[in-house]
Amino acid sequence: MTGSSLSRIDIGRTELLSRAARTSDALGMFAESSAQLRKLLPYDAAVWRVTDPLTGMMTAPIRAENLDEGGCAVYWESELFTENVNLFRDLAQAPMPVAGLRQATGDLPARSTLYQQFMRPRGLQDELRAVLRVGGRPHGHISLFRAKGRPAFDTAETKLIAGLIAPLAKKLRSFAEPAPQSMQRLPDAQHGPGLLLFDPSGMLLSANDDARAHLEDLPEGPATPAQIGLRIPAWVQSTAMKARAIAQERDRGQARVRVRTRSGRWLVCHASCLRESSGALGPSAVVIEPAKTSEIVPLIVDAYELTDRETEVTQCIARGLPTGEIAQQLHLSPHTVRDYIKGIFEKVGVSSRGELVGKLFTEYYSPLAESGMVRVHGA
Repeated sequence: MTGSSLSRIDIGRTELLSRAARTSDALGMFAESSAQLRKLLPYDAAVWRVTDPLTGMMTAPIRAENLDEGGCAVYWESELFTENVNLFRDLAQAPMPVAGLRQATGDLPARSTLYQQFMRPRGLQDELRAVLRVGGRPHGHISLFRAKGRPAFDTAETKLIAGLIAPLAKKLRSFAEPAPQSMQRLPDAQHGPGLLLFDPSGMLLSANDDARAHLEDLPEGPATPAQIGLRIPAWVQSTAMKARAIAQERDRGQARVRVRTRSGRWLVCHASCLRESSGALGPSAVVIEPAKTSEIVPLIVDAYELTDRETEVTQCIARGLPTGEIAQQLHLSPHTVRDYIKGIFEKVGVSSRGELVGKLFTEYYSPLAESGMVRVHGA
């Protein structure tokens, strides 16, 4: 690159991160980042996803650009069952979690089942994918696509994306923070666990009434219509497919994600693959239910960037322990404990122990500005 182009890239990167830092939700961040990134790195289609930092699985919200809804199941079936190039789970652990398809295959993209089954039928020739990772945890995925006839993503473009990963991941992580203004207790959950059964191809077989109620409150996004009159979000379907992949020993980990509803409540979605009396794999069962406080606190603690020691002190405070007892349990001096508490208060933005416990360990919420997913064309 010439000096002028380097300057243009640096200025554009600074503008992208500045605009992203001012956004108030994940969809806003995705939209601003994509608009600025297109000025630096041309692409024809894209998907920006939030992921659960514990499992790395796709959750809501999602922003898809210039892609139809019909390919979601095909994309994740390739990722979970047949693909062996640039898997997201591998990128999440890689020294640099960014990779181009044509780069990784020596410009032979047909080695990839994703290319054969998803990209080529849609006229797409290359994918540059990245895991938005910070603190060793994945908070999002980016998939950028170029159409046939376009040049492959090159090393300089890969490095450009690599330089955006940590700051964008930190911003995504921050959206788990409770909003300081107008916090209020959510009413008690009105619905119990929802149950959905999926066949081996990922099609919905049946769902109970509680599942229907939970689906109505989920963020909007790419979805597959089911014969029983429901639209199943792509990330719910992928959770069912993940459970089957684990049962077939094609994947590992947990088929479990956390998601915030439009009304602000946190839900947990988890799946397992059932077995028939013969021992053969049967349907995949997906359960959607209100998340326990213990499921959400790690997200919030991570959002405030508390250290392991600060988290230990916070847990002691939540148990009602005075400074002296905290010092004894953690083998610290009372003075050191007070310093930790002061630092925790500053990070979380509170001034008392009661306010800290209420903010981190009680089910507060602020209404979400995001609708869960936006599909745009012509960006």
